Amino acid sequence: MSLPNTPHSPDTVHQQWIYQQHPTGLVGAEHYTLRTQPLDTRLDRDEVLLAARYISVDPYMRINQSAKPTYNPEPHPLNTVQSAGVVAQVIASNTASMHAGDWVFGMTGWQTHARVHVSALTKIDPAIAPVSTALGVLGMPGRTAWFGLTEAGKPHAGEIVVVSGAAGAVGSLVVQFAKRHGARVLGIAGGAAKCAWLTDTLGADWALDYKAFDNADRLSAAIQELTGGVDVYFDNVGGMATDAVIPLIKRRARIIICGQISQYNGGLDIPEMGPRLLHHMLYQRARIQGILARDYLHRMDEMLSIVAPWVNTGELVFEETIIEGFEQLPDALNSLFTGEHRGKLIVRI
Repeated sequence: MSLPNTPHSPDTVHQQWIYQQHPTGLVGAEHYTLRTQPLDTRLDRDEVLLAARYISVDPYMRINQSAKPTYNPEPHPLNTVQSAGVVAQVIASNTASMHAGDWVFGMTGWQTHARVHVSALTKIDPAIAPVSTALGVLGMPGRTAWFGLTEAGKPHAGEIVVVSGAAGAVGSLVVQFAKRHGARVLGIAGGAAKCAWLTDTLGADWALDYKAFDNADRLSAAIQELTGGVDVYFDNVGGMATDAVIPLIKRRARIIICGQISQYNGGLDIPEMGPRLLHHMLYQRARIQGILARDYLHRMDEMLSIVAPWVNTGELVFEETIIEGFEQLPDALNSLFTGEHRGKLIVRI
């Protein structure tokens, strides 16, 4: 399939958010520049032209802005498009395997359009679930929650699972997956409304609003009173929540470190270290393991085969907070750290 060799379409605008300044605290529009230019529609062999419809906003983006090595040896490069997962539609194609109107997922970043080789894209079947779920429950957060809990946490029926950040994209799924394993689940979240959602809608046995406690000792006492101790701790937050939970771990407890969102603004370059907690690990012969979504990328089909039917039948609750407008992306990223959303945060274009 060929396209006219038109260098630019004067009627189509291509916008990009360019990451230009390293943030030391909260990230915002001042760390980006919005670039607008004509859209280049030329396609080489096996390339497609995409229009972004849903752009993902995730905590890992802030990790990648650290000035020091993280799970990537180098930080996100300055003066480039902010990296992100995107659900897009094909608007032009120069390959037989994709056609205009097809839905795809790709890591094309914060831009309204992208010219991409077909090998870098995954087709999405809109008949299975809403296409936006490829950024959430049937995407990276779903993969992280499923394998992080089942492979690192290994919950058993009757055990106590505590989840911090329990109303977020990953945490809300961990709560439900743990219940499916027969565990009793305590979710920690910010605000009474989120806690009510955890118990009334997601089926958590208990929920605690960390904002109602002024220190870790008081939060820890409340967790102890409800649970009697913790077998599995799925940590998305770190900070006070983790200080409260670790003294309560039981023999052979499993602690999964998925995120430390409380530390991302101002704590990435000079992180808080917690050796004061390690004696609890020794006493209980517990295990602590960090997990990343990329660890299980090659098993995506396995996760989808298990989780997608639950989504299709409505057995699994997933929530999306959708913000309208490409121009909102930097502020949307900032909102991850102010607790102003529930479930998966997405910007719709």
